[in-house]
Amino acid sequence: MFSKILIANRGEIACRVIKTARRMGIRTVAVYSDADRDALHVEMADEAVHIGAAPAAQSYLVIEKIIAACKQTGAEAVHPGYGFLSEREAFAQALKEAGIVFIGPNPGAIAAMGDKIESKKAAAAANVSTVPGYLGIIEDPAHAVKIADEIGYPVMIKASAGGGGKGMRIAYSADEVAEGFARAKSEAASSFGDDRVFVEKFIVDPRHIEIQVLGDKHGNVIYLGERECSIQRRNQKVVEEAPSPLLDEATRRKMGEQAVALAKAVNYDSAGTVEFVAGQDRSFFFLEMNTRLQVEHPVTEMVTGVDLVEEMIRVAYGETLRLTQADVKLDGWAVESRIYAEDPTRNFLPSTGRLVTYRPPAEGPDHDAMVRNDTGVFEGGEISIYYDPMIAKLVTHAPTRRAAIEAQARALDAFAIDGIRHNIPFVSALMQHPRWIEGQLSTGFIAEEFPEGFALPAPEGEVALRMAAIAIACDHRMNQRKRRVSAQMEGWRKVSFDRARIVLLGGTRFEGEVSEQGEAVVIGFGQRSLSVVSDWRPGEPVWRGTLDGVLCAAQLRPILNGLALGHAGAYADARVYTAREAELAALMPEKLAADTGKFLLCPMPGLVKAVSVSVGQEVKAGEALCMVEAMKMENVLRAEKDVTIAKILAKEGDSLAVDAVIMEFA
Repeated sequence: MFSKILIANRGEIACRVIKTARRMGIRTVAVYSDADRDALHVEMADEAVHIGAAPAAQSYLVIEKIIAACKQTGAEAVHPGYGFLSEREAFAQALKEAGIVFIGPNPGAIAAMGDKIESKKAAAAANVSTVPGYLGIIEDPAHAVKIADEIGYPVMIKASAGGGGKGMRIAYSADEVAEGFARAKSEAASSFGDDRVFVEKFIVDPRHIEIQVLGDKHGNVIYLGERECSIQRRNQKVVEEAPSPLLDEATRRKMGEQAVALAKAVNYDSAGTVEFVAGQDRSFFFLEMNTRLQVEHPVTEMVTGVDLVEEMIRVAYGETLRLTQADVKLDGWAVESRIYAEDPTRNFLPSTGRLVTYRPPAEGPDHDAMVRNDTGVFEGGEISIYYDPMIAKLVTHAPTRRAAIEAQARALDAFAIDGIRHNIPFVSALMQHPRWIEGQLSTGFIAEEFPEGFALPAPEGEVALRMAAIAIACDHRMNQRKRRVSAQMEGWRKVSFDRARIVLLGGTRFEGEVSEQGEAVVIGFGQRSLSVVSDWRPGEPVWRGTLDGVLCAAQLRPILNGLALGHAGAYADARVYTAREAELAALMPEKLAADTGKFLLCPMPGLVKAVSVSVGQEVKAGEALCMVEAMKMENVLRAEKDVTIAKILAKEGDSLAVDAVIMEFA
């Protein structure tokens, strides 16, 4: 076996590969840019080599620097992770010529499948059903519009070398094709160094289902079931699961056999993924093949028990697959949530900054479930503007889909992050959504269920009652602590705290009474009482305990006279008062938010790529005002109503913080 491998990547996937290599007794080499000098993957690896400046084009995408790092450290093989150089034929070829093993497919397979256009041609030749589209090179927007008119709307414009939602646009009209073509080419060039795009028919109400394949250098290829990845926004996956709630055994076998046939046709010899777009009637069409490890590979690992990174390493070394198709059994259900540094209440715009708090749930058993958290960050670390905004991938595995979802919801409640905006509120709310729970999915799920965008859900019903109980129990714990403060003045009678409590939770009022029964705090709400047991201590960002014997968790942060609480997808400030305090609080004036209607504010930290207007110009609603780039995505900011530009305070090339004023309206 290899004695030392280099990981040509960063973040959580680099840490993930290091864990498996360490278990196999293989030494690891990390590479890092200026921005990643203090990153977790650098600390975890046995050795680390600096490879350049923060932009990926000057570090992680430079083949010569990766090969030089291998020679410097004596690494015999390279695992590319995903993204960056993972699907670049030139990288695999350069390693081969340098006598370094590529832990991935052979260059020929990458050429045939890694290029989205060539892969569709290969699939058609192998009699795999493909989505109607134009697979040739498209020269300009007019050509793209002509093709789209012939195919019929809606169409999808995709980067040939793309992935992760970069360089991808859905267009419903000729105007949208023209603009989407320009944006897709630009994003493709900056993300992949390849600006080629193609156009294909967009299947309405589709599901995104993919088959994991694994091949060796001796002609053996197997499939390890499927993953459902239909919960997407901006064509980027948010929640994945294995298996799919749509498929039956016959369809699973048919898709798997097609994926294997395609892989064998190009002599595929590593882990790879064949992606399909599926109709609600279980019809399916080949979409593309990713010639690398997928972000969502953990759900397959959880239901099959196969460590895909280990198998990739063994296959690259020349070993024969240790599994046959008959050995592959699907056990239970796994759900993965991608935790991103983004603000779901601002249309999921990226967020950057320091992780003041980062406390993921404990990995390991959780009743009948297992919890896994793949991450590449740590408390005190920084989320950079230069790379993908992923913080972690939270995975739960249980005997049934419902149990896996419930375990995921509990784990999300126990995941505390502060210092940046993040999407935990969104995926927590998603876990409670009836349509998700029923498995009635499509790639349009988020757009259909949140057409006005996402707002933090207010607590209702049983969830609100539980949150009120947690708030009162925490207040009671803090009062107990105050009683134990030393050197207090002796009074003529012992200070006691009122047993009655009033909680203002969002717009709802709860009246409760506190009593103690052994280790439990019992809170009576009129005819209903809740027994609360927890070892929570003031200052901890996560409350864990039981309510009437049922395990649950909540995120919390101290605020004036109470706590900001998040539980079961609901979020609210819980103000806890005595009766007299509640009377006085009701008399306090409310502070009104400042009016920002006359300003265009930068919705996320980013770089101004273009300003499309000038001072004095009259702009109609919907017209572009400027473009801001963040985390490799170009975001066009448009006028929400008819306005006249009074001042422009930012120029092209400026780096702006969130809520920085870009321009002022008359």
